[in-house]
Amino acid sequence: MEVTMHKLRKPWLALGWLWVATVVYLSLIPNPPETVRFPGVDKLQHALAYGLLMLWFCQMYVHRQQRLVVTALLIALGIAVEFMQETTGYRYFEFTDMLANAVGVMLGWVWARTGLGNIGCKLEMKFLK
Repeated sequence: MEVTMHKLRKPWLALGWLWVATVVYLSLIPNPPETVRFPGVDKLQHALAYGLLMLWFCQMYVHRQQRLVVTALLIALGIAVEFMQETTGYRYFEFTDMLANAVGVMLGWVWARTGLGNIGCKLEMKFLK
């Protein structure tokens, strides 16, 4: 049986949408902050960002059909952001970034099927008895 978050659903969703806005913002600014440097780090960052977004929204949307919709929307977002980057004049389109975003979404779905998939519910039960 899958458990969904109820008590803090609206704040959880608001934080998720703030995270989406942050990912889009960081994807479109001229010089996003670089925390570490090594070959392929940008692809890892793409995959982690979209993977964690997927995991986050899977906390609220536990049914398969809902998760398919979230998957499609996040993959579409990753594609749209790449096309938006091309129009900026200072960022550029990369197919491999789109692929990393999609891989991240799939990883997020897998993570949601582990113990991480209900961490939000566990936090609610622990702190909001």
